[in-house]
Order: sequence, then C-alpha cells, then structure tokens
Amino acid sequence: MKLTQLLLAITTAAAFSSCATPPHAAPGSVDHVVLMWQKRPGNTDDQKTLLEAAEPLREIPGVISIDPGTALESPRDVVDDSFDVCYVVRFDSEKSLRDYDQNPIHQKQLNGVLKPFVNKFLIYDVKH
Repeated sequence: MKLTQLLLAITTAAAFSSCATPPHAAPGSVDHVVLMWQKRPGNTDDQKTLLEAAEPLREIPGVISIDPGTALESPRDVVDDSFDVCYVVRFDSEKSLRDYDQNPIHQKQLNGVLKPFVNKFLIYDVKH
C-alpha cells in the first residue's frame, strides 16, 4: 500500500470514528436546563460573560457535562426563542443536582456573575 493510500485510509477511519452517536442519558441521571434572559438583551459582552461563567461549574462533583449556548431563532410558534443564554447541565443523580445548588462554586457563579447580568431565570429538571 502506498503511503498516500495508507494516510487516506487512516484519515477516513478517524473521520468516521468521530461521528459516533453520543451516549444516551444513564438511568437515574438528571438534566438541569437553565434559561436566562439578560438584563441588557442583545449585549454581546454580557452574553459572553454568561457563557464563560459555565466553565467553573464543570468542577462540581456529580456534573457529567455542561453545555452553554444561546437561543436559536425559530419561525415556529411552539419554539420559545426569547431567552438569551441557556445551560444544559447533566448530573449523575438527583442527589448531585441537590448538592450542586449549595456548592460554593455554584453559589459564587450564581451570585457573583449570573445574577448581576440576568433579569429572569427559568429552570427545567428532567430525570432519566
């Protein structure tokens, strides 16, 4: 096999291996969906601050993942795209979610970063 063919085969295999389906939520895990409306809607600096504030939350015990993002504008009436920033946090258990609320890292981010920039929070918790 020529070197170029070998490199092509390796590249193709690597590309397909990265297309794996993400794992399903484990039984007993919890998704914590936090929708936020900014005090200054449309302010991109505030939005960036809110998105970056998610990073330290990854260190809290029981957090499997945290995915911050922004609203995707939609023409569909059933889609609420009025929020500015959203966190989707997956916990390994309901207990971890309950402990997270009082964790010092969470309290620091909530009171020191989020509340100063957020006018309204709406939260959904989903048990798997």
